[in-house]
Amino acid sequence: MEKTRRIGRNIRFLRNLKGLKQETVALELGISQPEYSLIENSDNVDESIIEQVAKILDITPEVIKEFNENQAFYSIENRVDNTTIHENGHGIHQIFSPVDKVVELYERLLASEREKIEILKSQIKL
Repeated sequence: MEKTRRIGRNIRFLRNLKGLKQETVALELGISQPEYSLIENSDNVDESIIEQVAKILDITPEVIKEFNENQAFYSIENRVDNTTIHENGHGIHQIFSPVDKVVELYERLLASEREKIEILKSQIKL
């Protein structure tokens, strides 16, 4: 008996870790938020959608499909924090660039402003 792949749940978990709203991911996919919500509530998701969502979340499709909590945390933290992990006899050390942190903050602020603009546009159309 094959285990159910809860891809939608994995996508929701990973999206939340990245700090993105459903509306943001839906906008990037070119679909509505309710349509995107259906994806996150599905056990199985089309391969092309998985690839698109992975690109938006800046992770690999394998992280979504082969969800492993430890693997996901390391993958996401390394990409979000722009860090490199080095392990030696003295433990694990993370090295990051302050410039990358500023760029990341700017990108998040920009995404937030884009979300606000889309919300205002939708309210104007009503």
